[in-house]
This record gives sequence, structure tokens and C-alpha cells, in this order.
Amino acid sequence: MSYRLDAVVGEFDRLRGWAVGVPGAVVAPLPQRMGLLPLSGGLRSGLPDMLRDLSWSGPVAHLEADFWGGDGEQTAVVWRGGVREWGPVHASDFRGPRDEWPINAALTRLGLAPAGPGVPDHRDLFVEVGLGQGRDEDDWHRAALKASGAADYDAWYASERAARASEERAAAERALSERLPGVPVALDGKDVIALLGIPPGRMVGAAIRHLQQLHLDHGPQSRETAESALWAWAAARGAPSRAERTADSASPQDRSPGGI
Repeated sequence: MSYRLDAVVGEFDRLRGWAVGVPGAVVAPLPQRMGLLPLSGGLRSGLPDMLRDLSWSGPVAHLEADFWGGDGEQTAVVWRGGVREWGPVHASDFRGPRDEWPINAALTRLGLAPAGPGVPDHRDLFVEVGLGQGRDEDDWHRAALKASGAADYDAWYASERAARASEERAAAERALSERLPGVPVALDGKDVIALLGIPPGRMVGAAIRHLQQLHLDHGPQSRETAESALWAWAAARGAPSRAERTADSASPQDRSPGGI
């Protein structure tokens, strides 16, 4: 699988501000308040002037990488205060320490810090900053487009956190309706539908999962115990109670005064 990178990395909001009105310029958000501006078309031809302009308000790095099947090369250069501060540094042999690889060394000079021991790839800023999330220019353009509605980095980050929280809640809800393998119950799905008067769907799965949890917590349940437990479980979730279901199922004649 191939990987290609040719981009400028710096503070997201600063790159975003520079890119306004520049044809073809987009900025994708990265962790640690960073942004990535892929170099496409005319941006590449004016690169020295761009790096000089961007670096007056803070450091930026031009990062290049080209890999195929594990073999490849990296080149990195850092600009600060309108001048080239470090590099270009090139490498095609990556047997040395990761923090000395060109891209990681450049990211360190931008002020990025590793997460620390105990975190996977904690010495590889390339991974921590998310440079592996996109494999080519098209991927980074899509990431930039996805973030284009955010006013700034904080707004994008808040939106991402909200989206992740929503996904986690949805996953937790799905898990509650999934049957546990190998745990028997006294009632099957058809029994639950008939008993509670609910349509096939996630609530049926959640009811079965509840009965399975009772089996794990208290041992095998009789059919009568399982039915009573389900009535209580359903009522706690706003479903009609057993008495209400019984009343609804009674005939109009049975419900009329005096049985008339």
C-alpha cells in the first residue's frame, strides 16, 4: 500500500487564516491544535514564499514522504520568523530512533510533544499527530472539507467530541439489545412480542438481553418469573403495564357497566 505526503503543517487556525481566498488552499485539522495544508497545483510553485509568509507568525514545517510496501523516504524542513531554521533533512533508512526521523524531528521543532510512556507509538509523533490518517492528497482534501464548517479549531474539536460521544452512546445502546452467546432464557423473541405487544425490533433484543442478565445474576428463571420480570422491565421503560394490557385486551362488552 502506498503513502504520499507533500504538505505544510502548522497551527490550524493560522494556516486556515492564510488559506482564505487562496485558490486550492484547504486545511485539515490534526491533533494538538495542528493543521495540514496539502500542496497541490499552484501552491507548490510558490512554496518558498508561502513558507516565508506563514513563518512570520509562528513556525511551520514542510513535510514530504513517499512510501510503498514499507520502503520509502522522508524529507522535512522547518521555517520560523521568515527564514529556514532547520533542514531540509532527508532519510530513507529508518532503523534509527523514531524521534530522529525527519518528520518526527520537524514536528518536535514545532513544539509538539509525545504523549509519554504507556501510550501506543508514544515516541512516534507522526502517528500521534495523525499523519497516518490520510494516505494521499485526496484524503486530506476530504478531511479539510469535513471540517470546513467549523469556525476555528476549538469549534471543530467540540464537534468531533460530540460526534464521538454520540457514536459511543449508540454503540452502548446497540450492545444492550444484542444477545449474549450461550446464555439461555425462558422466553424467545416471539414470546416477548406476544407478551409485551411490541413489534419486532431492538426492544425485543433488549428484553432478551435483560432476561439473559437475570440468568447470569440469579440463575435459571422459570417462564412465570421471566414474564413477571419482563413486565416490570417494560413498565420502567414506559411500556403499558400488565394491568393496562389486560384492560386493553378485554372486550367492549366486558368493559361496559354491568356487562351490558
